[in-house]
Order: sequence, then structure tokens, then C-alpha cells
Amino acid sequence: MIKKPKAIKSKHFTDADSAVQAVTEIYNTQIAYLRAQFDGFSNGKIPKEKVQGFYPYLRIEVTEGSFKKLQSDSKHSYGFVSKAGAYETTLTRPDFFDHYYHDQITHLIKNHDVPVEVGVSDTPIPIHFALGEDFHLENALSDEQIESLPNLFDPPDLEFMDDQIANSTYRVPDGQASPLALFTAPRTDLSLLRLRHYTGTNAEHFQNYVIFTNYQFYVDEFIKIANERVGTDGYTEFVQPDSDARLPQMPGYHLKRDKGCGITMINIGVGPSNAKNITDHVAVIRPHAWFMLGHCAGLRNSQEMGDYVLAHGYLREDNVLYKDLNPSIPLPALSEIQLALEEAVAEITGQAGHDVKKVMRTGTVATTDDRNWELRSSLRQNQRLSQSRAIALDMESGTIAANGFRFRVPYGTLLCVSDKPLHGQLKLPGMADSFYRKRVDQHLLIGLRAMEILREIGPEKLHSRKLRSFNEVAFQ
Repeated sequence: MIKKPKAIKSKHFTDADSAVQAVTEIYNTQIAYLRAQFDGFSNGKIPKEKVQGFYPYLRIEVTEGSFKKLQSDSKHSYGFVSKAGAYETTLTRPDFFDHYYHDQITHLIKNHDVPVEVGVSDTPIPIHFALGEDFHLENALSDEQIESLPNLFDPPDLEFMDDQIANSTYRVPDGQASPLALFTAPRTDLSLLRLRHYTGTNAEHFQNYVIFTNYQFYVDEFIKIANERVGTDGYTEFVQPDSDARLPQMPGYHLKRDKGCGITMINIGVGPSNAKNITDHVAVIRPHAWFMLGHCAGLRNSQEMGDYVLAHGYLREDNVLYKDLNPSIPLPALSEIQLALEEAVAEITGQAGHDVKKVMRTGTVATTDDRNWELRSSLRQNQRLSQSRAIALDMESGTIAANGFRFRVPYGTLLCVSDKPLHGQLKLPGMADSFYRKRVDQHLLIGLRAMEILREIGPEKLHSRKLRSFNEVAFQ
């Protein structure tokens, strides 16, 4: 026997407000029920049967006739299905995703002129996800209760949490609806909890414009600037990890604006594994742009220490995404991101026109998983880098760009040359500290200005058709 909350009938809606309200009602009802049952269990009241709550679903059925009447602007990359048929996804956390859901549903109804259906799915909500980001299940239960938990409540099930849809490898079973979004509700919930674990901040604080860095110097300066900007230009609050607690692995900092239009910065640490890990999870918040601000090895003798590198292409030797996105697959440069970064460099450095080339070079950035790449055979290594026309090398940018491509998040890279190992200028303690003090402030201001430019462009223009696959899902 299964113990469930009171049944809620599915309904059809022709406006996004009512649809989101219905999603919220279903989700809150299911979560409240699960939490109440868990409270009883944790206090010694053992349920006689398994307790289940279920995610809400959103479904749309597009006929051949309504598909032919498609009103979508052909310049837009999302908001419509790729062909006639039934499409469905599970939804979660309407408290966080309400604006996002409202936008996606509005586009669907407008473009196809058919109602959407909202109801209770048959995908159970794992109890770990129902309890939320601030609940530590192991601290509240005895060993015996933890052992009996899977028999009474649903644990997370990896069957619902893979990335086949995003990887374009998902095949729709006969008789089932095609996916409407890249991520299922359980996959989203998993990442929201992982974001809390890795960054030390809850999902509600994450903004839609995300800067990744791998140096604490950038974070220190961001904290200073963010505190100064609260109360100006629409910025309402600055949130960072609890200063009384141990810093998390990849701390997150959030300069917030209404509707998530502020800037989040995350110190991801060093290496492509960290870069993949954090972008796997940030992707579920469906940001409008992310890019890497960090340091790199300059590979050309003509480069100077402190010069900027704007990546137009990537030589990927990170070895963490090859099964999901083979390195032979090209990553296109996205014009809106590239132009915003170049404009910001010109504005902050005071250079104009062709003179920007005095302080910035564009070209291929090589990304490696070997921090001591300099110790490899120079003959083999230099040939590979030369053949690719690489101008810089780092350990994260190619991975961040590749996951942006994979998850349809507009991406970019602006690095700063901090050493030139091929030309005898190695990154050593004294030299590195002096360089960081001189360049970090300006580099960060460029990144912040670029994000402001991208915000002014607006999400509908940012989300490029270059990132959409065949038979693409409708959700951005």
C-alpha cells in the first residue's frame, strides 16, 4: 500500500499566471504532506505503509494544425517545440523558478495557441529533496531510522537524474511524450542541493549572470565592489557564505537584483574536474550567461604579462567531458558574449578601436588537466599547441565553455596572462603576488561591466540558436 496526499485533478490553462499557480499548489501540497509525515516518523511515529508525494508535471500537445500556425519569431531559440506531438516535463521549486516557468509557459501558449496541462506526475519526490537545502537528515535520525528510511520514503533514484536529454542521446520510448525541458525535476533538485553543498549558499540567491574564477584575489575584490554597489543600479543585496563556518569547496557570492538579474561569482578552485562539477549544477538554474575570469599562460612571445586573452576557440585536453561531448565537436564563439567582453575591455582600459589589440589578443585557448604541463617534452607539446594556433593555456576555460555548449548556456572566456613558461617567465611566488595586485582589480571590473552589457542585451537575444540541437526541447 502507498500513502499519498489528497488527489488533485489535472487542468488545462491558457495563461501562464494560472498555470504557474497550479504548479505551485501541487508542489506545495506534496511537499507539505511529505514533511508532515517525516516529522511524525522522526518523532517515533512509524507509518504503516510507504509514504509518497509526487512532482507536478507540465504537458502540451501540439497538433499538425497548431504547429503550422506557429507564431514564434524565427530569431528566437526557445519557446516552441520542434514538431507536432506531445511534450512533458516534471517541475520543482516554483518558489525559485516561478519567473522562469512563467516565461517558458508564456512562450509556449503564444507560439502554439494551445493550452498547457498541469497535473500530478507519477515521479516521486525523494524525501531528501522534499526536506530542502537546510535540513541535514543524518543529524535528525537515529541509525535505525536511517536504515528503515528507504522502506518508508522514496530515496533519490539515479534513473531520473541523468543528462541524456542535454546530451542529445535520449530516445523517447514508444507511446511516451517527448521531453519539454533539458532537466527533470529530480535532476534539478539534486543540483540545487549540490549547489548548497559546494558553494555554501542556497539556490534562491543564485543570479542569472555567473562569473567563474579560480583565484581568491578576484573574490576579495568582488566582495568589496559588491558591498559598495548594494543600493545602486538596482542591486538589492549581497549574499556570501556564512563567515562563521568553514568555507565550502567552491564558495559562491551573489550581488542580487530583482528576478535574478544580478551577478553571481564562484571561486571554483583549480582544474577541469571542478569546472565540470560546478557547471553541471549551475546549469539547472538556466542562467543567461556564464564566463571564466582567470589567469593563463601566454604562449606567444609577443604577449606581455597582464595582457588579456579573449577565447574565440578551444583546444580541449581536459579529459572530463569526452564521453558527453567529444573534443572533436567544435565550440562556436557566441557573438554577443565576445562583443560584450571586447567592449568592456575597451571601456575599462581606456583603449579604443584597433588600440584594444595592444592589451588583448583573441584566439584559441588550450585547456589541460595537467597543472605541470610545462614538464612534458617540449618538442611534442609545442607542436600540438602550434598546430592549434593556441595563444594561451589554462585548466578550466575549455571545460566551462564545453558545458555551456552542452547545457545551452551562453559562454565565454577572458583570461589574463600571468606567466610565459615557454619563454622563461614562470609563475613563482614573488612575481605572482606582484602581478595579482596590479591586474585583478581591472580584470574584475571588465568582467562586471561585460555582464551589465549582456543584461542590457536581454535574455531573448542572448540565448543563441547555435546552442540548439535537432529536435530541441522548448524550454530555454
